[in-house]
Amino acid sequence: MERLLVLVRHGQSEWNLKNLFTGWKDPGLTEQGVSEAHKAGQQLRDLKLEFDIAFTSVLSRAQRTLDIILGELGQSGLETLKDQALNERDYGDLTGMNKDQARQEFGEEQVHIWRRSYDVPPPGGESLKMTAERVLPYYKAEILPRVLAGKRTLVSAHGNSLRSLIMELEGLSSEEILKRELGTGTPIVYRLDENGGVMSVQDLAD
Repeated sequence: MERLLVLVRHGQSEWNLKNLFTGWKDPGLTEQGVSEAHKAGQQLRDLKLEFDIAFTSVLSRAQRTLDIILGELGQSGLETLKDQALNERDYGDLTGMNKDQARQEFGEEQVHIWRRSYDVPPPGGESLKMTAERVLPYYKAEILPRVLAGKRTLVSAHGNSLRSLIMELEGLSSEEILKRELGTGTPIVYRLDENGGVMSVQDLAD
């Protein structure tokens, strides 16, 4: 029995382009982001992958990326579960602020700590550790059981919610996961064993 799990970060958003902290705000995709989503769908189609269920966040950039991918696969209308547990990390008071402006206001070192430490949240926001504390219970309760039951599963979400999943799947340390860059609109294909361990991983980044 195939146990397929594919993770994909949403295509470039308008706020990615403007270098803004996005978090739970809901900007749309740029033209490049739409193109990235189409490419992701084409890559999965080239691998002859089909899905039984999809998961996404409640944010439109992840949902639209998923819709475009499913359109490329000829699977529009696939059963899809949406939950804020898969939302991007909440950047709190930094949300909407240009990252260069934040460095000028708070200092390069402080912003680096907020962005790249595992357990230090920005003011009013979430650390990656806090993000993982909502993502992983949802994964274990809703996503993993379906994968283990043989449902081919596609997850369209965000850089930090997906880092939480990748950390769990690949057994990475808090230091290792912070160094992991996830390209927008790039699928990562996992095949799992009967216990949820990773048998193989294929990153479709060029």
